[in-house]
Amino acid sequence: MSKQEIEARIAELKSDYIRVQGDMDKLEANGGNVERAEAQLEKIESELSDLKKELRQK
Repeated sequence: MSKQEIEARIAELKSDYIRVQGDMDKLEANGGNVERAEAQLEKIESELSDLKKELRQK
């Protein structure tokens, strides 16, 4: 993956993170189950971490 592709993917993941976090807040406010949203956030955080490491190596 090129540096530009990594940066684009990071931007996309940050956008997804914000969206999922908002969804989770709504679920939580309405007494919904937030486990799935939490799992999605953890997955996004992990991928972001990996991509940032890869970006630093380039």
